[in-house]
Amino acid sequence: MYEDRIRRKDLMGKIMSAEEAAAMIKDGMIIGTSGFTPSGYPKAIPLALAKRVAEGEKIKISLYTGASVGDELDGALARAHAVSRRLPYQTNESMRKAINSGEVEYIDVHLSHVPQMLRYGFLGKMDFAIIEAVAITEEGNIVPSTSLGNSPTFVKAAERVMIEVNLSQPLSLEGMHDVYIPEDPPYRKPIPLVSVDDRIGTPYIECDPDKVAAIVITDIKDNVRPLAPIDDISRKISQNLIDFLSNEVKQGRLPENLLPLQSGVGSVANAVLGGLVESPFENLSFYSEVIQDSVFDLIDAGKMTRVSGTSITPSEEGLKRFYKNLDEYRKYIVLRPQEISNNPEVARRLGSIAMNTAIEVDITGNVNSTNISGRRMMNGIGGSGDFTRNAYLSIYTTPSVAKNGDISCIVPYVSHVDHTEHDVMVIITEFGVADLRNLSPRERAKVIINNCAHHDYRPMLMDYYERALKQGGDVHTPMLLNEALSWHIRLQETGSMKIK
Repeated sequence: MYEDRIRRKDLMGKIMSAEEAAAMIKDGMIIGTSGFTPSGYPKAIPLALAKRVAEGEKIKISLYTGASVGDELDGALARAHAVSRRLPYQTNESMRKAINSGEVEYIDVHLSHVPQMLRYGFLGKMDFAIIEAVAITEEGNIVPSTSLGNSPTFVKAAERVMIEVNLSQPLSLEGMHDVYIPEDPPYRKPIPLVSVDDRIGTPYIECDPDKVAAIVITDIKDNVRPLAPIDDISRKISQNLIDFLSNEVKQGRLPENLLPLQSGVGSVANAVLGGLVESPFENLSFYSEVIQDSVFDLIDAGKMTRVSGTSITPSEEGLKRFYKNLDEYRKYIVLRPQEISNNPEVARRLGSIAMNTAIEVDITGNVNSTNISGRRMMNGIGGSGDFTRNAYLSIYTTPSVAKNGDISCIVPYVSHVDHTEHDVMVIITEFGVADLRNLSPRERAKVIINNCAHHDYRPMLMDYYERALKQGGDVHTPMLLNEALSWHIRLQETGSMKIK
């Protein structure tokens, strides 16, 4: 019945219900799943496991994924109180609440590091890998769906493997993937990838058929997230980015078709990248993690000709568009494991232009991209650090304010440091560009305040800066220790960073 999907005949006997597969999962197990953003993640087995726990069975697992996943996995298991430990990235509201309450121990890890940390033995022995697939080959290998993430290493490292064959995922995805797992030290060799569209691996995940514990047939679609419409602030940020990149070309620091672009995930990142449709740049390439709607826009406009990522991460409309034009998009797109898509060696070799988003930036260039007011986890560092430190250009974009102006995204000192001033080259808001290259902390502070801060907060920031220099004495970095986080304290006490 499923011969086109399960081509190794002796695996037909492994087909079972999601409930039967979930019954194999026991308390205390380490489970690794496919999925990178709400794309290509298992759905039926996690839902069945959540139902068991909700009905009274005591099970708590450690859950490892590629990055964020859909609600059928993160959300359902979090609401069932079935997760004790989670890594490396999430965006689900229920999981976020469980993390911030202390119910779930969350390990926020650079995405490119996770697969090798697992192989090194740092993360424990994985009991099951649960992988969504479009097909199983004659040899028993797994053809992934809309993401690769950590799936290849999870399949390699896990004791047993469960496969969800998802009939809603088109077979025409087959051949889009390029699976390559580096050797571990002391046997590691350079990754033989020198161009965005190079193929260096296999179009499937190698899997020992004897490791397959269950095959579950599903048709649950990816529960993709909506993307906010492009607003005036995003347009201004995008135009400032285009002006900056155009000047880099004019100065001879970039070729006319730029260098491979990397973009973070989410509405702001999508909007900023999408603005390049109206730019003068042609023959663009993309080497990143997530392939959002804006990438389809650039391909359709004839602006982008080579695309590499680890996940198709569109809106609902974008997913329909992707499926409708899949035969055309597959000419341009390669999906890789995140160990390769986010690899520092490759990012530096290709000369990536890294464009990520910030929660807040301070006046010397430190960036917080994870914790609200330094304490409450939002999503995680994701892959931003993989690219930031190794990029040809590391750029952070953010609106100048949030919460209707009550929060300044430019602050005296960030409440949590994810990306240090040593790695951040450029800050862009709707007001302008702060080019921090070759600037001292004092110089960076003036450029960030004058070019990027909102007018409501600019005088406050300059006052802080000038007093930090005056009161601090002989200092390299302007800082008032007793006021560095005073804006966050004022926000906590009054609901606004403004002085009332």
